[in-house]
Amino acid sequence: MTAPATPSAETADYPEIRDAVARLCAEFPGEYWRSLDREGRYPDDFVRVLTENGYLAVLIPEEYGGAGLPLSAAAAILEEVQRAGCNGAACHAQMYTMGTVLRHGSPAQKRRYLPEIAAGRLRLQAFGVTEPTSGTDTAALKTTATREGDAYAVRGQKIWTSRAEHSDLMLLLARTTPLEQVGKRADGLSVFLVDMREAVGRGLTIRPIRTMMNHATTEVFFDDLRVPAENLIGEEGRGFRYILSGMNAERILIAAECVGDAKWFIAKAVDYARDRVVFARPIGQNQGVQFPIAKAYADMRAAELMVREALRLYEAGHNPGAEANMAKMLAADASFEAANVCLQTHGGFGFAEEYDIERKFRETRLYQVAPISTNLILAYLAEHVLGLPRSY
Repeated sequence: MTAPATPSAETADYPEIRDAVARLCAEFPGEYWRSLDREGRYPDDFVRVLTENGYLAVLIPEEYGGAGLPLSAAAAILEEVQRAGCNGAACHAQMYTMGTVLRHGSPAQKRRYLPEIAAGRLRLQAFGVTEPTSGTDTAALKTTATREGDAYAVRGQKIWTSRAEHSDLMLLLARTTPLEQVGKRADGLSVFLVDMREAVGRGLTIRPIRTMMNHATTEVFFDDLRVPAENLIGEEGRGFRYILSGMNAERILIAAECVGDAKWFIAKAVDYARDRVVFARPIGQNQGVQFPIAKAYADMRAAELMVREALRLYEAGHNPGAEANMAKMLAADASFEAANVCLQTHGGFGFAEEYDIERKFRETRLYQVAPISTNLILAYLAEHVLGLPRSY
């Protein structure tokens, strides 16, 4: 992919990139995704084409073979993927995990991995953070990494580690100092880059989890997995801080995807309401049909503006914790409401597989829960923005 001049998030909408992504996605129509959904298969062809065209390397600096563009370009790509009716969840992690390596990886790590990722010879799609017992209480995770000579021995379990079966590398968060020995709960956590090609069957076990949508998620078990000490990202014990910066990027990019979903649902609803004739008039002529669609559009536009504000702050080097969380919440709410409106507009046909609405409905419903639930976002805003007492 040829990198255009780098504008700011305030002025850039990346029309050339958006048009190119839309043309690429047109090669993967609804039937492609319906087939994958029925069989629970991973969209290898789609991910391969995105990789070959450089879109998954958009954040990697040019010196390592990427496009060297800011986060707003990645957001534009993922929004267009969703707007076209495709599913960026198959590969979006490569974009938001990239920030941890770019910001905190050593020069040797960047030289070793980034060119291979940019060329598509390695996939960085797995993000090992969540655990069965701790959930979003990340500081309470129980997976440990103990230094033993020139390696760390990793023991524990992760869950909802999506794309682990289709990734070569995993960004892993583990505790390197026992919780009782640290001053703050978030201290003593470290980040590792795990080469899964060498690890599977040698201390790493992956088990797929079937879910209501085709999401390729798994649970991962570590049984004395040896990870070379040179694969430690940054300083030992500071991993939680490194992951936080990546989480802001994750929430912004997921929000952009939700905006794309909302646009897809709204366009489908508008087209159907205009064309569907009942009682000798288009159903879209009825206020009971058109008002919910109009409200969904207004909500989508408001969420889109918050996404842009979060991008502006992120790219200016600020910590957009509040804005990233608000963007994710507002966009997830907008996409799910647009999904409801689209389904209701289509009536019984909305439940038919061939219309793709029920598939996209299931996919966008995920973002009410992941990567962080709406309630935790509200708790964060109450405490850190409004100054109210911590509620948990």
